[in-house]
Amino acid sequence: MAAATIFIIDDEPAVRDSLTMMLEQEGLNVIAYDNAPAFLAAYQEEILGCAIVDIRMPDMDGLTLQKEMLARDILLPIIFLTGHGDIPMSVTAMKAGAADFLTKPVSREKLMNTVRPALRESDKRLTKAACIEESLTLLNSLTEREREVMLLAIDGFSNKEIARRLDISHRTVEIHKSKIMHKTGAINLLDLAAIAREAGF
Repeated sequence: MAAATIFIIDDEPAVRDSLTMMLEQEGLNVIAYDNAPAFLAAYQEEILGCAIVDIRMPDMDGLTLQKEMLARDILLPIIFLTGHGDIPMSVTAMKAGAADFLTKPVSREKLMNTVRPALRESDKRLTKAACIEESLTLLNSLTEREREVMLLAIDGFSNKEIARRLDISHRTVEIHKSKIMHKTGAINLLDLAAIAREAGF
């Protein structure tokens, strides 16, 4: 797995220092922030890692930060760490996609047992995002008519049916399909359908 960064967002200096020490001793890169707005202002790119977030903080609490990260498509899995957790709060956090919900103080073993799966999840999210981006790039190279032909083809329509629906010749459909396969790199219709599905078509 590529080098990962663990982002700690907690307004308590002692907690930040303790978590940083535990994670760095495990060979992980750590960046700590004392508030959520500072983290959001500094975070610039998709990188492998996760965020360990305190629930109760001034300016912006952990659940609000979670919503903001989702709105900004920040792909980092979130581990909530709090001394004031309750069941409704943890349910809200987990429903919104939190990786875990831990109560302070947390042991090194419990922390790492949560961080390791979160990093694996981060790797999956980044891989999926890269696939989607690649698929979108490929499909954006198609003309509008080629996209029309592609969508009908992956819906199972024959060349003759596509020609009739689009009021073009059978030969023109074949030319369009050939260009589509060349531009997308698809080896067959199933492969093309997978690319379109990844891109959200």
